[in-house]
Amino acid sequence: MEATVIIDLPDTSTREISKRLVRIREESGLRTIGRVLTLIVVTDHVRGSEAAIDAANEASREHPCRVLVVIKGRRADADRLDGQIRVGGDAGAAEVVVLRTSGAMSSQSASIVTPLLLPDTPLAVWWPRHSPTHLGQDRVGRLARRRIVDSDTEGHPTDALAKRAAGYSPGDTDLAWARITHWRSLLAATLDSPPYEPITRATVCGPERAASVDLAGGWLASRLGIDVHRAVGPSMVVLERASGSIVLEQISPTAAELRITGQAPTRVALVGRSVADCLAEELRRMDTDGVYADALANFDRVIYTSASIR
Repeated sequence: MEATVIIDLPDTSTREISKRLVRIREESGLRTIGRVLTLIVVTDHVRGSEAAIDAANEASREHPCRVLVVIKGRRADADRLDGQIRVGGDAGAAEVVVLRTSGAMSSQSASIVTPLLLPDTPLAVWWPRHSPTHLGQDRVGRLARRRIVDSDTEGHPTDALAKRAAGYSPGDTDLAWARITHWRSLLAATLDSPPYEPITRATVCGPERAASVDLAGGWLASRLGIDVHRAVGPSMVVLERASGSIVLEQISPTAAELRITGQAPTRVALVGRSVADCLAEELRRMDTDGVYADALANFDRVIYTSASIR
């Protein structure tokens, strides 16, 4: 594999970083014409920044892009911008610019990244951990068509989803939503098969701190038009109707069992999804995800219960 070229630019400016990017392209023959978007990663979690960069690099193999990583430091420190450019090798199909800020620079993310955006390409922003309350009103968020968070990494995922619902803007999305894509596909296919009976009760079950499980409940509430019960325990969904029940239960890290009254159980594959997989999925569309918006809007119909579903 081609070695990654890393160029450090300490105590610099966006002007100098931009000039250096142009020089790199001229010297190496690299072109930006194949880049399909600009991805901005905003984090104040220094230790977790490399994991976020790795995920962005992996996602860039499907979506060649320029990745701008803003690592916000302490505002009490001196005003400073340290830059780093990574191309080739581990940078995947991305051109990665790491921007470490401190002091007043830490509150100027939008003005810092703007000179480095690729022209005439869509822009997405991802907050791997802590995110603003109103993504669409954030200064960086206002620049983007797609605004991505990960409620599963927040300290209180359920509260994070409530925050997402209250401050939703078209274009917002969540990696917790991508984590349940396979579950939603399996359940949708089952509900679209006979007998076409209304669901009278729905329960989703999973870990207590799992935004993806809560979002599954919101999705079912929006689709079925009923309140959905949320239990804590093994990962499963139970849907009840006049003729019996539909149970989708995870039985191993890579498999689930679908049990429908009157039919033989069916084992189905459940592929584990990395952060990079989920990020790549959310970058496939730059328009509003109406199904996610409906799930979020119905999050208040997900009711926690202490009752066992066994």
